[in-house]
Amino acid sequence: MLVRVIAPPVSPLPPAPLPGPPPAARIPAPVAAAAPVRPRFGPAIAILLYAVLRATGVAAAWWFASGPGIPAGQRRGLLRMLSAYDANWYVGIVRYGYDTAIPLKLDGGLATTNLAFFPLFPALIAALDPLLPGGPEVAGVAVSWLAGLAAAGGLYAIGAHLRGRGRGILLAALWAVLPHAFIESMGYTETLFTALAAWSLYAVIRRRWLAAGLLCLLAGLTRPTAAALILVVGLSALIAVTRRRDGWRPWAGGVLAPLGLLGHMAWVGDRLGRPDGYFHVQNDAWKMTYDWGQYTVSTIGTLLSESSPPAMYAVTLTLVVAIGLLVVLVTARVPWQLKLFSAVLLAMSFFGHGYYHSKARLLLPAFPLLLPAAAALARARRPVAVAVLATLTVISTGYGIYLGTVWTFSP
Repeated sequence: MLVRVIAPPVSPLPPAPLPGPPPAARIPAPVAAAAPVRPRFGPAIAILLYAVLRATGVAAAWWFASGPGIPAGQRRGLLRMLSAYDANWYVGIVRYGYDTAIPLKLDGGLATTNLAFFPLFPALIAALDPLLPGGPEVAGVAVSWLAGLAAAGGLYAIGAHLRGRGRGILLAALWAVLPHAFIESMGYTETLFTALAAWSLYAVIRRRWLAAGLLCLLAGLTRPTAAALILVVGLSALIAVTRRRDGWRPWAGGVLAPLGLLGHMAWVGDRLGRPDGYFHVQNDAWKMTYDWGQYTVSTIGTLLSESSPPAMYAVTLTLVVAIGLLVVLVTARVPWQLKLFSAVLLAMSFFGHGYYHSKARLLLPAFPLLLPAAAALARARRPVAVAVLATLTVISTGYGIYLGTVWTFSP
């Protein structure tokens, strides 16, 4: 009997797969989905570029002030230029301490007093003075320069976080070539306050409440314009609390924020034996008040009808441009904290009565106004961006020479 064995049908071979990338080129899914690595050298580039631009302006002013073509009696040394005017007040605090009372003029009126100046900057000068030759004048300039580098790093951090590395670098560069950027290299508090404000705002945006509150506290020990930063940090913390976000940290940040400013005001009041002592100093000794812009508008009207020094027109142009930049910033997609901070600083400058020639200096910490310009330069072709930055450097350097060699009042 024959048995017939039937083999199962053999299916045809599947078609050969198409050639693909070698195994080394295949990227596992977790790696492909990961965020790009942050560039290491972005902050260093921003800080270095800021330092180079500021060094260019300072070197040019020094050369013009002490060059061979300047008569010996009119030459100004570098330290003399950078430690003049308000810088002398801080040096005086380091050497002699704060006034125990408001000095009197010969006619019995109140004279200006160093009680109007906040304590953090002179404290840093006193800490650095033993480490450097040249006395507190050199230490004051050194503190300002170091704070300028820290401010450039903070500006980069905000710009890079919002718009990318290129925007961060350009934001620091633009801040270095503002018309009044020469003041950033003087023994003034603008760089220190800008550094503290920038990093505090960065901490607020990143919801790092303790850092934001502590940095705001230090800013309050630096300048009265810290009121703008306190408002931003406090309001941001309040919103976080009402939305029950981040637990106890916004409570702590909000409480820390105003302590520096309030502490100095309370100390001045105790020093003078009256609760309103700080406002007494500002209003009656320094004649600085707020009048909703009447003084500013009337001064602008006078400038349009009478001949005035170039510095007064430069301040006016800076105010007008700042208002335009604020309008652009308000319409830009940036965190509201940066908009509010800039708006309050601009309002404090515009509505302030007295010292018109210093109004542009008060706007130096309003760096968020430069964010749209930094974004526009980053989108432009590289030759255009370089040309714009070079032009601004020439203008800033030229005006810095004027402030350092010709202008005879506090810038």
